[in-house]
Amino acid sequence: MVNLLAAAALAAATPAAAPVQPPTEPAMFVVHDADTTIYLFGTFHALDGDSHWLERGVRNAFEQSNELVLETLLPEGPNAAQQVSQAVRPPSVTPSASFLATTRMAISASRAQGMQVDKGADMVLRHIAEAEGKPVEGLETLQFQLNMFNRMPPAIAPAPVDAKAGQPVDQQSMQTLSKTMADMQSAWKRGDQSVFVQLLEQLRASSPDTYRMMFTERNARWADWIAARLQTPGTVFVAVGAGHLAGTDSVLVRLAEKGIASQRVY
Repeated sequence: MVNLLAAAALAAATPAAAPVQPPTEPAMFVVHDADTTIYLFGTFHALDGDSHWLERGVRNAFEQSNELVLETLLPEGPNAAQQVSQAVRPPSVTPSASFLATTRMAISASRAQGMQVDKGADMVLRHIAEAEGKPVEGLETLQFQLNMFNRMPPAIAPAPVDAKAGQPVDQQSMQTLSKTMADMQSAWKRGDQSVFVQLLEQLRASSPDTYRMMFTERNARWADWIAARLQTPGTVFVAVGAGHLAGTDSVLVRLAEKGIASQRVY
């Protein structure tokens, strides 16, 4: 959920056209010590179903890992929507109109490009891990993420702050967002981090509080978690949104500040 909202927030400014490059692989990094290896894989939350990203290096690293760690574990099954709905409306908390409008717009823009959450990298990896009996855990709870949404500034994406359920969204805005998210997906598939760096800088300039809450603070906490996890032997596959592994406030930068070096493997 956070990945999709973050993508919409980042897409508030359309990135410059990226040069055409041969298909490679999504960006993945690794940190390790004598007895622990932690792969850091940048995901895209809604994808078009093309599974070529899960070939070669990414699949090898995933299969070598003893456990999978995601940003959060979204509820699944027939009661999933009800569980999320209950979490969105805890006592005395009402989600902001901007959050709901942004989420609706991001989902619609993704679907227009054939991108769906159940085909996203996070969900695909989770299902494979569960089928293989691999432990899966989240860095954050769903309730934590929803509480974060409720504290965000009024506008974090190109959705009108007074948008109401069922109200049509400006067609040009929807087309722009849809194309931008498709461009971001393409950049993700070829491992082009520069697109995310550019968009992160634009988000930081346009909405510093949103940037701080969604990236700076969370990246620092996740770096703490990774540093602590290095104290336990094993191999771990950590999959978080690609934007968290790019830019000047990335998880990788926070790790470097702790003296933990990372290396890009793909």
